[in-house]
Amino acid sequence: MGAGGCDSPRPPDHDRAHTAERLSGLEVVARRVVRYRGGEFEEMDVDAVIGRAPDVALVDELAHTNVPGSGRHAKRWEDVLEILDAGIAVVTTVNIQHLESVADAVERMTGVSVRERVPDWVVRRADQIELVDSSADQLRRRMLHGNIYPPERVPAALGGFFRSENLAALRELALRFVADETEEELLDALAGRHAAGVWETTERIMVAVTGAPGTDAVVRRAARLAARVKGELLAVHVASEDDAATKGSDAAMAAVRRLVDDVGGTWLQCTGDDPARAIVDVAAEHRITQIVLGATRRSRWAEWRGGSVVRAVLREAAEAGIDVHVIARRDVGPEGIARRDVGPEG
Repeated sequence: MGAGGCDSPRPPDHDRAHTAERLSGLEVVARRVVRYRGGEFEEMDVDAVIGRAPDVALVDELAHTNVPGSGRHAKRWEDVLEILDAGIAVVTTVNIQHLESVADAVERMTGVSVRERVPDWVVRRADQIELVDSSADQLRRRMLHGNIYPPERVPAALGGFFRSENLAALRELALRFVADETEEELLDALAGRHAAGVWETTERIMVAVTGAPGTDAVVRRAARLAARVKGELLAVHVASEDDAATKGSDAAMAAVRRLVDDVGGTWLQCTGDDPARAIVDVAAEHRITQIVLGATRRSRWAEWRGGSVVRAVLREAAEAGIDVHVIARRDVGPEGIARRDVGPEG
C-alpha cells in the first residue's frame, strides 16, 4: 500500500527502466489485447493466469478499471478475487487514495478526482498488508529522476497531485489505515488465545457521566486525557430502571450528550441497578484502558447508607486491570466564580 498513482492504462513496467530490470527472470503471462474506441489496450488475461495455475501471482494496481469488453469484470480487484477463488495466492498493490473510505476525503484535500476505488473489505481480506512507506521529499526526488513519470509529465505532476502537502497527508492516511489493521490482527490473535484482562494495544478512555452539576468539567477533562494519548473517548451513562421511567433529568443529560459529541466522543447509555458493575462491564467489553469518574458530592453518611459508586468502581476496576481517574467536579456559582467540590475520594 502506498500514496500516489495514476488512472490511465499503461504497460506492465510503466515504461520505467528500474521496473523492467526487476521483472527480468520472472514469467509474465501474456496479456489480452483489446480494441476500444479506435485504440488498442492490453489487459490481464484472467483465464490465462488461472490456467497457468501458479502458487503465487503478482498483480499490480488493484484499483485499475478494465477496458470495456476485456473480460468478465469491470474492476481488477474483481479479477483478483476470481484468481483467489481458484486457489492461487495473489500479491498486489494499491494506493491509499483508492480506498473507498478515504477517496472522498482525498478529493477534497487534493482537488483531484479519484475515479478508481476499491472497497475497504477487499483490502482487509488480505492475509498480510505491508506499507511501502516513503517521505514526500523522497517520492518527489524519485519523480524528478524519472522513476515514476516520463520527463514531460513531471512538472505538472509535482505542481498538482504530487505537491508535498498532499503527499504528507496521504502518507498519514496510509499509516493510520495500516495501524488500525495491525491492531485488529493483534486483538484477533489475543482473542484466539483467550487472553484475560485489558489489551493495551492503544489507549481507550471512558468517562462515566450523570446529569449532576459539574459533569461537563469531567467530560472536558476526559476529552483532554484522550487527546493527549491520541485515544478514543467513550461516554457512558448508566440509568436505573426508575431513571429510565422518568423525564426529570432529560434536559441535563441532553446537554451532556451534546458536549460529548462536541469533543469527539461516542455516547453509550445502558440500564442497570448496580452502576459500578455496569460501568466496569462496559469498560471490559470495549477494551477500555482508563476510566474517568467525577468525585462524589454525597456526604460520608449518605455513602455509608447507600454505598459509594466511586469506591465500588475503584474496587471492580482494579480486579479487571483498568486504571481509574477520579476528577474533582467544578461548576460556576451564582457570582460567576468557579467552585470546586471534592468528595471523599477526591
